[in-house]
Amino acid sequence: MKFTTFADRLDEIEAESGDLETIQQVAALLAAADAELPVVARFVQGRVFPAWSTSTLDIGPSLCYTAIARAAGPNVSTDDIESQLADRGEIGAVAESYEFGDQQGLAAFGSGGTTGLTITEVDDELRALAATDGAGSQDQKIDRLFGLFRQCSPLEARYLARLVLGEMRIGVGEGAVRDAISEAFDQPPEAVSRALQVTNDYGEVAAVARDEGQAGLDSLDLELGRPVQSMLAQAGTAADALDSWGEAAAEIKFDGARVQIHVEEGEEPDGIGMVSIYSRNMDDVTAALPDIVDFVERTVTDPCIIDGEVVAVDDTGDPLPFQHVLRRFRRKHDIEQMRDEVELRLDAFDCLRVGSQSLLTKTLGERHRHLVNVLGDSDAVADLLLSDNPDELAAFEADALEAGHEGIMLKNPQSTYSPGDRGQNWLKRKPDVETVDLVVTGAEWGEGRRASFLGTFLLSVREPETDSYRTIGKVATGITDEKLAELTDLLEPEIQSESGQTVDIHPSVVFEVGYEEIQPSPTYSSGYALRFPRFITVRTDKSPADAETVERIERLAESQ
Repeated sequence: MKFTTFADRLDEIEAESGDLETIQQVAALLAAADAELPVVARFVQGRVFPAWSTSTLDIGPSLCYTAIARAAGPNVSTDDIESQLADRGEIGAVAESYEFGDQQGLAAFGSGGTTGLTITEVDDELRALAATDGAGSQDQKIDRLFGLFRQCSPLEARYLARLVLGEMRIGVGEGAVRDAISEAFDQPPEAVSRALQVTNDYGEVAAVARDEGQAGLDSLDLELGRPVQSMLAQAGTAADALDSWGEAAAEIKFDGARVQIHVEEGEEPDGIGMVSIYSRNMDDVTAALPDIVDFVERTVTDPCIIDGEVVAVDDTGDPLPFQHVLRRFRRKHDIEQMRDEVELRLDAFDCLRVGSQSLLTKTLGERHRHLVNVLGDSDAVADLLLSDNPDELAAFEADALEAGHEGIMLKNPQSTYSPGDRGQNWLKRKPDVETVDLVVTGAEWGEGRRASFLGTFLLSVREPETDSYRTIGKVATGITDEKLAELTDLLEPEIQSESGQTVDIHPSVVFEVGYEEIQPSPTYSSGYALRFPRFITVRTDKSPADAETVERIERLAESQ
């Protein structure tokens, strides 16, 4: 498929306002994709790599702007790109406003449409760009992007720029692609959903749905070394749990970082192989957690996938705040020194696979028994209390809080494990200040002694249906000068444009923000505002896709 054909289809999809019509158009695009189907299924979402892959383009806005400016000609600067961005609002429209030279020159030879980029060529070049590393790698990446843009028509440039920055902006989210796969290849929606849950790869699932049908989809399963999304919880009470399930399984809610541990098969029949640890974002954090790797290698005897949390503890074994865990996750150098400074402990609470057996369809109780078998006599297995007594659950929660933990988790003992699902089967009880996870989409430079820092941060929630963000407020409270310096270093490379003291920021960083109340507000595009918002921490373990949605904010507001 020519990239220009792909761009034409995306233009039609972007112009469509109806959800069903959008799904039908995406289905038609997938059906026409032929051998490039896996690439098309990812590109339409703004992805180059499957969600489970740790590979990234590592291209920030500034590098993308530089490549566009170079491709646009000697009279165009990066400042010109940023100025246009302030006027047009998004980088795709800016890229589309230029005539890049090579495409038009090739077309002049009258080669019957045989020239021009293909989908495969764009994918190959972006993958080569992602693999570029070492000294001079940034210049090499700009050169590759420059080469791609030079071959683009204006419309192709619109979608290439968005693809490079991971924001396709055509109103097509994961749900739309899931439904389009089902429609394009006449497969049951539930079979497609299950396959996506266990593979985290829309490209692979689309190809299997087309080539192998439901039998192929049903054969897809968890693979060691390929992380899946974590099952999630929503807020709830013991009364909610017991009313729904009759009996609840209660666990301590740790103030740690979610991890998924994959233990592969070893060369020896009774041994294990490589241990890999993934964050909630499915980033590979193995190198930053050598002590957890050592513990798993000493303890686990069978290939498996373990779900749990890594918690920082003091010399007496008592839990430390979440920020201490983040110090370990962020460290790329002097890891052994940081290992001595911050001690970590694994608290495992679920088992997704043992040996060749997937446990996703097993009940919580069955999975917990497998977890105990995998970890043996170690104290890493989280305590699980089964009870139908609200007083017993309240006492369990009080003990957890007294021990310094966040609260407790309440789970349906009969529930299966649904990757990525935030359903009614897991509930979290946190008596502390209510918090939400919000995406930073803008900021303001400070004044006086804080003039060199970004000091006020614009926060947004996701609108999955339109693949966009809607504002919900600003936060400036609860941030020290030292933290402002860290946040400025983190966010400055993501600045898309500036106007006076105000900057627009590429949505890539998630803040956990405390609040007293959610109230209606005409000031922000979400229709809501946070009362007394307070910065808690940067959630480096979460991506914008994990942030709150408009729908969830509405539910929280209604439940107050």
